[in-house]
Amino acid sequence: MIDVKLVRENPDRVRASQRSRGEDPALVDALLSADADRRAAVLAADTLRAEHKASSKSIGKAAPEDRKALVAAAAELAAKVKEAEAAQARADEVFDEVARKIGNVIIDGVPAGGEDDFVVLEHVGEIPEIENPKDHLELAEGLGLLDMERGAKVSGSRFYFMKGHGALFQMALLQLAVQKAVANGFTLMIPPVLVKPEVMAGTGFLGAHADEIYRLEADDLYLVGTSEVPLAGYHMDEILDLSNGPVRYAAQSSCFRREAGSYGKDTRGIIRVHQFDKIEMFVYCKPEDAEAEHQRLLNWEKEMLAAVEVPYRVIDVAAGDLGSSAARKFDSEAWVPSQGRYRELTSTSNCTTFQARRLGIRYRDEDGRPQIAATLNGTLATTRWLVAIWENHQQPDGSVRVPAALQPFIGTDVLRP
Repeated sequence: MIDVKLVRENPDRVRASQRSRGEDPALVDALLSADADRRAAVLAADTLRAEHKASSKSIGKAAPEDRKALVAAAAELAAKVKEAEAAQARADEVFDEVARKIGNVIIDGVPAGGEDDFVVLEHVGEIPEIENPKDHLELAEGLGLLDMERGAKVSGSRFYFMKGHGALFQMALLQLAVQKAVANGFTLMIPPVLVKPEVMAGTGFLGAHADEIYRLEADDLYLVGTSEVPLAGYHMDEILDLSNGPVRYAAQSSCFRREAGSYGKDTRGIIRVHQFDKIEMFVYCKPEDAEAEHQRLLNWEKEMLAAVEVPYRVIDVAAGDLGSSAARKFDSEAWVPSQGRYRELTSTSNCTTFQARRLGIRYRDEDGRPQIAATLNGTLATTRWLVAIWENHQQPDGSVRVPAALQPFIGTDVLRP
């Protein structure tokens, strides 16, 4: 949730952020109005409560003949207090509703615009020269790594069986990511993949993209599309000890996405599927440390991409493509030979205090006062990485070279038909 103090003190900055996101800047004025109404309602309720308290105390001190009138007056004030508290609750609801419509305020330097308005920060690695490259599905089927047909038979479209060396490949990728995370000081977690509505909403996933999420109505639980969600909820309503620096977690989980509205897009293979596995990094830190921590997360992602030997580029994602929680996001996109273009493999987002404010996650400053923490996330490996690895390491005979970093987990240097 956006910081209302920032809106009060610098509304023009928030309006500019809204415009950069392609969202309505008038929401800022609506929030200021709702904030004024809320504060007035709080003052009115507090004033009436004080009057009622004073009136109630006066009854015991009054002369017997005056008590009846005082009791009636106290009862009238009690009714007014009840009305004022109801008005305050309504004002709180309106404020909360408007506040949740405003995305996180972007960090200076984030490009304005939508999906195609990103800025390329760097290219890493050389694009391989592959004559008539096969796509990942053709390679996988030739090597017996993947079974889409039976996945559809068992579960429907966009499901699959990873099998044989394909399963080993995915496990190798995830294990390599786990090793790198632990070596860099992350605490490894295996979190729940079902979460409560307040956790899903707190991380910002029940807004514009709520139709992407699987919901179990009978249990009022949601299947996560990323372990960012349970990791963000892990310290909900807590005060963290950040005196020794950021608190870092890395989680392995299966992830689930409905892919609503993506019909006809990337339906072939495993680029866009309903279930996949992921290693996600998540960080809690002081707000002043967030931008430096964001660069660290990006560097750890780049180290992982280097280990699997794929060419990629890093982009600074435009404001309109950030999602409501992120103030800045860097995507790393790998070259996909069969498509002749770059495709996203990993991203890292600085969510500043947006998620933590919703979830009640705080830390104590040097004076011992509670302050809102910052949260960040970054992907270290997913099932989709196999697309880029298999295609970039394919050989003319349909075999696939195994990157050196993965060979100890798979037990071979080449997968052959």
